[in-house]
Parts: sequence; C-alpha cells; structure tokens
Amino acid sequence: MAELAGGVTCLWLGMVLGISFLEAPLKFRAPGVTVPLGLGIGRIVFRALNRAEVVLAVLVAAGVTLSDVRWPVYLAGAVAAVVLVVQLAVVRPPLNRRSDRVLAGEDVPRSRAHVVYVVLEAVKVLALVALGGLLLTGG
Repeated sequence: MAELAGGVTCLWLGMVLGISFLEAPLKFRAPGVTVPLGLGIGRIVFRALNRAEVVLAVLVAAGVTLSDVRWPVYLAGAVAAVVLVVQLAVVRPPLNRRSDRVLAGEDVPRSRAHVVYVVLEAVKVLALVALGGLLLTGG
C-alpha cells in the first residue's frame, strides 16, 4: 500500500510542478494573452488542480494509514496536507477577491498573497518529494 501511496504522491507532485511552475507563469507570455484572460484561465485551472489535490491528498492519507511506515512519512504527509489546507482556506480567498476586481476592470496593485502562495507551493513540492521518496523506498 505504501508503494501505491508513493505513486499517487508522485502524480500529485507532477501536477503541482506542471501547473504551478510551468503553465501558470508561461501562459502570460503567450501572444494575445491579456492579464484578465490569463487570470480567467488561471482560476479555472487552479480550481481544477486544487480539487484534484484534495482527492490525491485523501488517497495518500488512506494509503499511508494502511501502511507500516515510520514517523518521517507522517511528517512529510502532514506538511503537504497542512500547506494545501492553508493555501485553500487562507491564501486563495484574497487571491480570488483580487482577481474578481481585475476581471471587473479595476487597476489593482500586485498581491502579496500571490508571493505567499508561491512560497507555500515550493514548501509543498519539497514535502511531496520527501514523501514520495520515503514511500517508494520503504521509509
């Protein structure tokens, strides 16, 4: 069961890397993509990513719970899960309010919440790398 949880963790990691660190910054460099268009696309993509992350986190938690693993696995899993909860419950709401204002045509300054979200994504990536590695190597 630990190996299956490790595989799901790697899927989760790949999705976060692909969306947050590849798609998100690159879409604004595409010809014709305005800030409102990019924000609209980003909201849809991140809503889908976050829903998938919640499902994957539950699957990983179930796999870890049903496995005989040591405390570092629980720690790495807890860090990834807590970061996801903080992103969804604390950081995303102000980002959504800001993007609502931009999409309504307001000129608003950059948000510090965006920087916090990116830092949390980096922490989550590190936790997922550790978790996946531990699960796949019998940790």
